[in-house]
Amino acid sequence: MAASMAGMLACPGAPLARAQELGKLTLRQTVTLALQNSRELAMARVQYNVALNEASVDRGEFRPNLYTGSGAAYTSGYPSVPGGGLPSLFNLAYSQSLLNLPLKGQLKAAEDRAQNAKLEADRTRDDVIVRAATAYLDLSHVRHALELMGNEQASAEKILQVTRERVQANQELPIEETRSELTLARTRERIIKLEDRDEILAQQIRNLTGIADDQALEVDTEDPDFASNQQESELLNLALQSDRSIQEAENERSAREHLLKGARGEYWPNISIIGEYQLLARFNNYKLYFNPNAPFQRNEVVAGIQVTVPIFSSKTRADVSLAKSQLQAAELDLGTKGQTVGLEVREKARSVRELDATREVARLDLKLAQESLQAMQAKLEQGQATLRDIEQARLDESDKWVAFLDANLARQQGQLTLLQATGQLAKVFQ
Repeated sequence: MAASMAGMLACPGAPLARAQELGKLTLRQTVTLALQNSRELAMARVQYNVALNEASVDRGEFRPNLYTGSGAAYTSGYPSVPGGGLPSLFNLAYSQSLLNLPLKGQLKAAEDRAQNAKLEADRTRDDVIVRAATAYLDLSHVRHALELMGNEQASAEKILQVTRERVQANQELPIEETRSELTLARTRERIIKLEDRDEILAQQIRNLTGIADDQALEVDTEDPDFASNQQESELLNLALQSDRSIQEAENERSAREHLLKGARGEYWPNISIIGEYQLLARFNNYKLYFNPNAPFQRNEVVAGIQVTVPIFSSKTRADVSLAKSQLQAAELDLGTKGQTVGLEVREKARSVRELDATREVARLDLKLAQESLQAMQAKLEQGQATLRDIEQARLDESDKWVAFLDANLARQQGQLTLLQATGQLAKVFQ
């Protein structure tokens, strides 16, 4: 399955072409197309690259930097240019930082925060998966429900027809006809709502997957199960290890630690490699201000190590205090995130357990309705039941079917949410 998914990811048109060949769109194809078509995911990945490039800007100070240039300016008096250098026809400068603890702290912090951008891209990916899968499952549920409601409408119409005949024959009270009309009206109302929901979900899937509006959208009637046999303690450990809000808080704490080290590094010297070459001109009045008897040297070369030693700076102590307080805030935030995630995962795990129980009740309720319909059909064959009794039993069975589908959809959505919370969602659709 992983190999086939890799092929679909490598060729964006493969899942759609496959869906067109089969005439139906599967859940896995829907998720794959949604990931390929998502602008949110593309933007999150671009932002991750931006964060990496921002860190590279700081890293460039510790790598060789070579500059060259030339220019012309009028000078009067002592030959100099802005910045204190000598006028030159051509210059070449080299710089590279060897030891700069504050800048190194900023670099490490930028790298840690870049990882948060990657986590945000992963979170966006999971959100796209959940939206695509939920819309697909919901559409499949709606279309199945529409089939059932069509049968329910037919049964309601038959009941209404029989009731009207019995009312006309004075075998039923008129109120029974009104009750039958109300049942039919409610069925038609539910059908209208389901049809509207069908259109909305179909358009949502088209927007997510990029499927054209004029292309028929058929979904498979598969009933996937995302249940996990893991215990609550195992789910909690997985969540604490994979939760992105915790990982982001850990990265932020690490960034604050590096910034604190960098702030303390302001007490230490900065060491850099420097180099400069200048080609001087003869027309800048050098002989008026320098020894006229000395030979004029046009080529000037400077190379060496520059060491900057801090003696006293009030700002350094303030920077250290600020970095300490920011680190304490990051550590407290990390602890709070851990407690919050633990509570949320427990709630989601228990919600799934409750949804499992609700689905089981709905399944048994449906089974009972089906068995009651079979018993009613047997009575009809024995002359102990009427056609109205049969149609009423079918109405009850359709209602139980729809209730079961609702419970099953809620359970699947709960399972997807739990998988997302424990970091297992992407593995399911690999």
